[in-house]
Amino acid sequence: MGTLTLRNPATGEVMGTLQENSPEEVHKAMERARLAFGHWGSTPVSARVHYLRNLRHYLVEHGEELAKKISEATGKVALEAYMTEIFVTADTIRFYEKNAERMLAPRKVPTPIALSPKKSSIHYQPMGVVAVISPWNYPFQLSVVPVLSALIAGNTVILKPSEITPGVGVLIEELFQAVPAPQHIVQVLHGGRQVGQALVAARPDKIFFTGSVATGKKIMAQAAEHLIPVELELGGKDPMIVLEDAHLERAANGAVWGAFTNSGQVCMSVERVYVHERVYPEFLRLVKEKTAALRHGFPDQAEVGSMTSPQQIGIVRQHVEEALAKGAIAELGGSFSEDGMFLPPTILTGVTHEMKIMREETFGPILPIMTFSTEEEAIRLANDTPYGLNASVWSQNKAKAKRVALQLESGNVCINDVIISFANPNLPFGGVKQSGIGRYRGPEGLQAFTHAVSIIHDPGKKKREINWYPYTEEQQTLFVGLTKTLFGKGQTWNSRNLLAAWREWKRLF
Repeated sequence: MGTLTLRNPATGEVMGTLQENSPEEVHKAMERARLAFGHWGSTPVSARVHYLRNLRHYLVEHGEELAKKISEATGKVALEAYMTEIFVTADTIRFYEKNAERMLAPRKVPTPIALSPKKSSIHYQPMGVVAVISPWNYPFQLSVVPVLSALIAGNTVILKPSEITPGVGVLIEELFQAVPAPQHIVQVLHGGRQVGQALVAARPDKIFFTGSVATGKKIMAQAAEHLIPVELELGGKDPMIVLEDAHLERAANGAVWGAFTNSGQVCMSVERVYVHERVYPEFLRLVKEKTAALRHGFPDQAEVGSMTSPQQIGIVRQHVEEALAKGAIAELGGSFSEDGMFLPPTILTGVTHEMKIMREETFGPILPIMTFSTEEEAIRLANDTPYGLNASVWSQNKAKAKRVALQLESGNVCINDVIISFANPNLPFGGVKQSGIGRYRGPEGLQAFTHAVSIIHDPGKKKREINWYPYTEEQQTLFVGLTKTLFGKGQTWNSRNLLAAWREWKRLF
């Protein structure tokens, strides 16, 4: 059991320490969560919505203060902290306030005529205790949103926030303590790998993880020992395709923001750009001009702040240095100081798919740009990656843009915009290939924290069913007639014979 240091990555200032939870404390938290589920799981959705409303009011009232503390804990610009951590979270809460009861309500579904007079319905039941293991790049939003999604579905939750940003974990714990709620419906555990492993070993009823592919695979392997369902929101290598008829000024602005917001530490950031060769010179000029104008430095003075994780800096440097060694050109940036948490926004050209910068997740303020000559080539290059989280297509021809978008191997695609699909709470979010398993947000995301229970109800008036024992020749005749009439080509068995068989069935059963 170790100690976590609360540090401002931009300034290096130590703001405190935090004791990690022990494996024993993890198991005690699981016991408390299971006891709390006994009450919370049977609480009406309307009461859960009331709790959400109170939480939203607190979040809005204290939003600027929370954003400032998030900025200090992550090194991100304060405005970005407010927009992406506070605003998006409040918007998602409001969405569930308005729609959760409808999304979780029992749903009647059609019943085939052969099963008449039975009635069918689907009911969404909570799973139990959900473990949420969250990342450091958006440590508030990517913790609170899945926690609240699980809660509103009727589960109790144990959250393990990232050990890289422990200060935000403390903020979240204080948030849930500040809003009156039944005891132990949300618990926060602090620590690194050992705490995460202990949490999985405690056998929650579902695990929701956001983070790297490597860690996601380890969690999935451990969870598989007990067949614990997992949802994995993992990394990306998100392509941006700029077609010949794109609005270049808008596309350049989108590329710069999409690549450098949060210093590129975004799973949905623009990690590679493919530009039609005819518009490449003008696009590159615009991107360089806009990147050079960015204010880079301390979060309270800049548009691009510091990196959050020291380990990530090493990966970014390695990718850039390898690309330069293999012939890439640094149009802007590209040189890094030996110490410090600030990396300059960097534009690379002359890159190829033989370089890590075009195939592996970089997660830093780097914008590599390639050209293409045909639509087919752009699609092939965009799909040439093990990831499939997000992509963007830029064109003023709606039909063309949608045609390209639907050929991309990606869970999310923006047309003439970047990243923004995550901001619509109506849309499910998740990746394909190695970018993840499952979806959250939207109706699908809320229902993902439930068991779908299928119920079929018979009035129970008849002595037995047509398919029950004993088997008779009349049953054979009736089933053959039903099959030919309902599913055959044309009317191979006339309605008079069907009616006669049906009357015989009623007489017999």
